[in-house]
Amino acid sequence: MAQIPLLQLTDISLTFGGEPVFHDLSLNVQPGDRIALVGRNGSGKSTLLKVMAGLVEADTGERILPAGVSVGYMEQDPDLTGFETLGDFAAAALDPSELYKVERAGEGLKFDPARPVSTASGGERRRAALARLMAEEPQLMLLDEPTNHLDIEAISWLEDELRATRRAFVLISHDRRFLTNLTRATLWVDRGQVRRQDKGFADFETWRDKVWDDEDTARHKLDRKIKSEARWAVEGISARRKRNQGRVRRLQDMKAERGAQIRRQGQAGMALSSGPKSGKKVVEAKGITHAFGDKQIARNFDMTIQRGDRIGFVGPNGVGKTTLLKILTGELTPDQGSIKLGTNLLPAIFDQSRAQLDDSLSLWDSLTTDKSMAVSGKSDQVMVRGQPKHVVGYLKEFLFDERQVRAPVRSLSGGEKARLLLAKIMARESNLLILDEPTNDLDVETLDLLQELLDDYDGTVMLVSHDRDFLDRVATQPVAMEGRGRATVYAGGWSDYQTQKKADEAPAEVKTAHKSKAAKPAAEAPKPASKGLSYTEKHRFEALPGEMDRLSAEIAKLEEFLADPNLFTDAPVKFQKATEALVERQDALAAAEEDWLELAEKAEE
Repeated sequence: MAQIPLLQLTDISLTFGGEPVFHDLSLNVQPGDRIALVGRNGSGKSTLLKVMAGLVEADTGERILPAGVSVGYMEQDPDLTGFETLGDFAAAALDPSELYKVERAGEGLKFDPARPVSTASGGERRRAALARLMAEEPQLMLLDEPTNHLDIEAISWLEDELRATRRAFVLISHDRRFLTNLTRATLWVDRGQVRRQDKGFADFETWRDKVWDDEDTARHKLDRKIKSEARWAVEGISARRKRNQGRVRRLQDMKAERGAQIRRQGQAGMALSSGPKSGKKVVEAKGITHAFGDKQIARNFDMTIQRGDRIGFVGPNGVGKTTLLKILTGELTPDQGSIKLGTNLLPAIFDQSRAQLDDSLSLWDSLTTDKSMAVSGKSDQVMVRGQPKHVVGYLKEFLFDERQVRAPVRSLSGGEKARLLLAKIMARESNLLILDEPTNDLDVETLDLLQELLDDYDGTVMLVSHDRDFLDRVATQPVAMEGRGRATVYAGGWSDYQTQKKADEAPAEVKTAHKSKAAKPAAEAPKPASKGLSYTEKHRFEALPGEMDRLSAEIAKLEEFLADPNLFTDAPVKFQKATEALVERQDALAAAEEDWLELAEKAEE
């Protein structure tokens, strides 16, 4: 027996500012659905969620909600007007006997119900809106970027709650791990169309790539057919005008079909230039102790950051990740301890508050008035990694269109502001990237591209993020900040840190049993880490063999590429870049080998 849908949209069409957002859209949400709503920034995901919530009325079509079905909507910018505290807002629709639900959600999401609305940050307001939705327990939950401004602990709590619920939900998020763990169906908003696949987000990219491949094949076939028919029309139509008008009309129909096909939006043209090399040591921190009032940020923290390291700072909101990052980069002075910065550093900073963006300026002025990007005597050009570019052309590389370049920055969405800030920092050469919450608001495809750029970046990266998947892809040394001044350096990504942390927290008898089980004969046992190495040096010592293997493999590939005797003549630019890359990796390998020898000697002391 077929289930009655919780929500049904039929033949929905919607236009904003003359541009169609959706056309003839129909979809159902069934009881128990767990749906990922995906698409590029600006594709209409949030608008579709508002149509589903009944907050935006479509131009044509019908929204059908059966009697008695409750729908809850968590928006990105909740309106708390008329409420004194966050708790008042979160509990507004609850019976007094159900107030405990807000307290429970408040504990899980880490927000204070007593916080006055007038002093609450944007992140606290969003957490209150999410707590309200979770406490009300509607039959259908519509969540727009619920993980933004949540730390990993709160994200895990929310993930557990949604995994356990029997309620249906539709979820917009940039967090791959969150979507993969929770969803069983996917709605894909793409160029005004909404496609559905009854598989979770884990299968989305395979599905998307197949749709695009099929489109490209069909477009290629149609282009060849049009070309063939057009040639016939030029060469033979005059002799057979009356007998072949049907064929002429078919050619016109094919051209109309081709013209109606909407090309996919291009990928953002982001690029990073690492510029001149920094010194081998980027940051050397010794005995760092710092506090704000009674709140301890770090206590006796030591760390050496080498050129090329990818450091990820993780921990709960408010624990001091950004503060420690500022101390390590010399922006703040610690209460105790010393910071020694390396030579020839060229930092580029992505700050989570977007303080580098002036909301009153247009996108055009935001770039052309930036002193680091200004081109002398040219008001329509910006300097991009040493080369002048037209400001509109450069903005197009970050997926802005000409209608937006004169619009104020305040009119941009969160994802668009993030792309504009990336455009500013990527215009400069750098060898130290400081990224404080870069993943908030960016769509999955832009995150993929950013991760690829960071993989190829020859400089050093210092990253604050709550995105577990992004940390796994980028970070090689997490710094776990757990409160009360505890900051511990681990090796690997987020998953590696979790594994090591569980091992460290295991009961002593479990560790002993595991150690006995895993013990090897004395003749085969590896030499234990020396007390002469600090914790950071120990991890560096263990990581260096893998780093040297990677560099050796890259050198082998470059040498194979350069072995082509025609390369210099046929592609001199590629030859030059490959030669420079080979020299750079050979230097890096020599430096890594030198580091390993130094640490090996110290380990034997």
